[in-house]
Amino acid sequence: MILTGPEIGARVQDGDIRVEPFDPEQLQPNSYDFRLDEQIGWYTERVLDCARDNPFELHTIPREGMVLQPDRIYLGATVERIGSDRFVPILRARSSVARLGLFVHVTADLIDIGSFGKLTLQLHAVQPVRVYPGMLIGQVTFWSVYGDIVLYEGKYQGSDGPMPSQAHRDLGVRP
Repeated sequence: MILTGPEIGARVQDGDIRVEPFDPEQLQPNSYDFRLDEQIGWYTERVLDCARDNPFELHTIPREGMVLQPDRIYLGATVERIGSDRFVPILRARSSVARLGLFVHVTADLIDIGSFGKLTLQLHAVQPVRVYPGMLIGQVTFWSVYGDIVLYEGKYQGSDGPMPSQAHRDLGVRP
């Protein structure tokens, strides 16, 4: 079941959900709006290799904004550190942002239970679109679980900004 906005707020207060910093104004009927952090990055090579640590550049989005171009994946992050040991967070774009043709979380919208940190956003623009640091860009919903809980202890735990793919760690680095 999905938690309502008031229930998300109550669960933040009792510690079952962590959103840091938390602003009650960002609560919605069944989600919490999150903001785009000022750090953004992209891969520097055209062809990406799942078996390698791909070259990646990190930049700061200026106050006047930055235009995201089509045919490129950008990795952003949430301002907020988000997670829960009791509920499963799922990320989505805010509809107002999606209506501009910006995919906020292209895939992998499920955040493992027990994960906590700034969440990496996979940003893809259908056409050029300007984004700004601190803008409300997406929303997170929280879902109750059924069964024994096993907390996430993976390679993205505690992320503090946009984190490039670590798929190569699953495959082992190849020559």
